[in-house]
Amino acid sequence: MSMQTLGFIGLGLIGGSIVKTARRIHPSIRIIALSGHQSTITEAYKAGFIENETNASIEDFYDCDCIFLCAPVQKNLLYIEQLKDVMKDSCILTDAGSVKGDIHRAVKQLGMEAHFIGGHPMAGSEKTGFSHATAYLLENAYYILTPSPAIDARRTEAFRQFIHSLGAIPLILDYDAHDAATAAISHLPHILAAALVNFVKQSDDPAETMKTIAAGGFRDITRIASSSPVMWEEICVANQKQILSMLDSFQDCLSDMRTRIASPDTEAIRRFFQSAKDYRDSLLVAPGGSMQTVFELYCDLIDEAGGIATIATILASHHISIKNIGILHNREFEDGVLKIELYDRPAYDRTIALLRRHHYTIYER
Repeated sequence: MSMQTLGFIGLGLIGGSIVKTARRIHPSIRIIALSGHQSTITEAYKAGFIENETNASIEDFYDCDCIFLCAPVQKNLLYIEQLKDVMKDSCILTDAGSVKGDIHRAVKQLGMEAHFIGGHPMAGSEKTGFSHATAYLLENAYYILTPSPAIDARRTEAFRQFIHSLGAIPLILDYDAHDAATAAISHLPHILAAALVNFVKQSDDPAETMKTIAAGGFRDITRIASSSPVMWEEICVANQKQILSMLDSFQDCLSDMRTRIASPDTEAIRRFFQSAKDYRDSLLVAPGGSMQTVFELYCDLIDEAGGIATIATILASHHISIKNIGILHNREFEDGVLKIELYDRPAYDRTIALLRRHHYTIYER
């Protein structure tokens, strides 16, 4: 099957990024969209990403080869029933939610399994909305597919190939296995980040000492606490069983660590941190080889006007793009004042050589 017409319900960060990516890679494809805000439709239309100038209705999706449900989890469930009598027989229905159990059960109940392939792009950020969507968000990101058992394997393969064409890495999983995995690696971390932020807020003194001196480690581990509260409320309800199971297991882990510290069992404490370090370090190795996926360096920088601009100019003049750059105000566990993140190994190596040639002191990750 060919993907000539795509429909999108929801144009937030994920839906918008899929639209922008599809338009970049398949410029002739026809895309229509429905959004909760006409202003989003207007923005997308004026930028040339979608065909419809006014908000689409459900009936407008009748000719779509594939429909992406990219609204919040609970709203997607409502849209499925409305689409049942609109979609053509050859249409693939997919979603982009981080919980798959509820939507698979809803599809089965409505007798729409022959159309459905669950989808979850493992990409995003704490930012939301179409304005933050990019045409490169899916690049080399895992895109998990959870096809219904009743869908034709040829449809699944056609959709897998389309997702692969967008630059993502399709990975097919059972939807229960998906929900258990994301509860551990995505949902639990968001809950812990929010809990830690709230804990520090409640524990801080009136002068907000903790907030003032919050170190890079605290900021890094709690960055995702800035994500949409509404979205995470819905995820906690939708994946309740798996999240509760992971929370219970994690509580046991914390209790074990508390016992080690209270003893104190120094050997067990060291093993705890060594095990975590070894496993965390292994995450920097790509599945297919030894290529590092995080390319950070630290640089000593004199506090003077134009200091960062000078470094940026040096790199730009040698056609090196900076992925992220920032001053470390608390460097208790880091060397260097300035943190620079690059996109790949060649840029990382060239940056180190260039800055050292200009007599900057560099600390490699």
